[in-house]
Amino acid sequence: MTMSSRVSYVSTPAPGPHDGKRLSPWRVILGVLILAAIVAAAVLGYRFLANQQARADVPEPWFASYVDVTATPPFPFESPVGDPQRDVVLAFVVAAAGDSCTPSWGAAYSMDDAARDLDLDRRIARLREQGGDVLVSFGGAAGAELATACDDQAQLTAAYSAVVDRYGLSTIDLDIEGDDLADPVAGLRRAMAIASLQSERRAAGESLAVWLTLPVAPDGLAADARTAVSQMLEAGVDLAGVNVMTMDYGTDLGGKTMAQASIDALAATQRQVAAIYRQADRPLTDATVWSKLGATPMIGQNDVVSEVFTLSDAEQLNAFGQQQRLGRMSMWSLNRDRSCGSNYADVRVVSDNCSGVKQGDATFAESLSPGFEAPPDASADQTTTPEPAPIVTDDPGTSPYPIWNANATYVAGSKVVRHGNVYVAKWWTRGDAPDDPLADSDSWPWTLVGPVLPGETPYPQPTVPPGTYPEWSPTQVYRAGERVLLQGLPYEAKWWTEGDSPDAQSTAPDGSPWRPLTAKEIEAAVPAS
Repeated sequence: MTMSSRVSYVSTPAPGPHDGKRLSPWRVILGVLILAAIVAAAVLGYRFLANQQARADVPEPWFASYVDVTATPPFPFESPVGDPQRDVVLAFVVAAAGDSCTPSWGAAYSMDDAARDLDLDRRIARLREQGGDVLVSFGGAAGAELATACDDQAQLTAAYSAVVDRYGLSTIDLDIEGDDLADPVAGLRRAMAIASLQSERRAAGESLAVWLTLPVAPDGLAADARTAVSQMLEAGVDLAGVNVMTMDYGTDLGGKTMAQASIDALAATQRQVAAIYRQADRPLTDATVWSKLGATPMIGQNDVVSEVFTLSDAEQLNAFGQQQRLGRMSMWSLNRDRSCGSNYADVRVVSDNCSGVKQGDATFAESLSPGFEAPPDASADQTTTPEPAPIVTDDPGTSPYPIWNANATYVAGSKVVRHGNVYVAKWWTRGDAPDDPLADSDSWPWTLVGPVLPGETPYPQPTVPPGTYPEWSPTQVYRAGERVLLQGLPYEAKWWTEGDSPDAQSTAPDGSPWRPLTAKEIEAAVPAS
């Protein structure tokens, strides 16, 4: 018997190109490196996109210089020479007195006084006609900030609101320093009043951006400044940002430039503000915190003799601000943004009217503003290009000053109305139309102040009680400085005169020996009842 067997066949794969080979260590390392690069790229890409998204959610950076409203001579902010001067922060509104809830400009002018004596409302309107805008700053180093003087919260809110409404503000600045900053009770009252004001504005369909301006050191905000920020957040204020005064450090800077000291101060403040928001349970991204910071250097010579902020410092601070995308850049002040004249002997003494450094044709505004071109309230759609105003027929009943007369003589300082605008004479003039379209502004005797505002009426010439001065007599000899009354109106003699009626000055002010007294002179002469 023959025995047969069954044989199974198993398929074997053909040899491959790497058959019998082992993976090289170098190939392993290369693979790990490639994988790490892919992961790192993914992480960096995510961070980049997140950072870009964060930056897309913050307002565009803006620049505006402070202008000292009550400084002498007045600074013509209503006539900006370029884009860096387009927007301004008008300073400072304070309490009219130490226990007053009435706002004033520097405790020297009421709102109405500023409109009359400084033409402030008109000049603001003129700036806006040219595409610029104003903020108003409350507080400052002198005088009492409203919250310190006014202990009634409702009246305090009304005082802030009166300023916001009068000037049509969409952004305000609270410059809190000195005794105002050291008063936490006033700080809480201020925060609650501002929160109420913002709430009222929102209910009316309007917004109000609020910036808190505070002193700073190279190592950041002091405790009372941090408290001021916390109080705003605790009261529910939607704080647009914290603007630090990178100036007057009064400490040894260790050889650092003013720019580097300012950069250090901003970096420290950024960490502090981030921590304050976290403590308020409102954490923010780094990009958002930077967008809520502003810097305000004191250009040129600071109050501290050893501290001088140069044009080079301005360029370095601006570069840092653009790199970190600060929300705001400002400077103190536009009044000072020019070289001092040769007659100003000691530039180490701070001047209100010049910087104390040689600027040539350069300006600090031009150095600090690049990259900060947005309007102060970039989110509010309020800026429109005004259409040309039609030529109007001037009405003496609605004009604050006399209508220009080609046959009248005007001296320096005379104000007239022409085609719906107010002009002021720079020097003696007769027959020169203020709005001559071919006139060169430098050589023409008139300067445009701003438009006649809705609802205006002629400024009444102030009167004084009978007996304050003697009645004018045509037979009396008068010498320079003597004062008289004519029909209840007070006048002062400019030189020796006899027989010249004071009322003739209204048609020939240059040739008349009399001038009418100003409201300020009358207030000083008449005792308060």
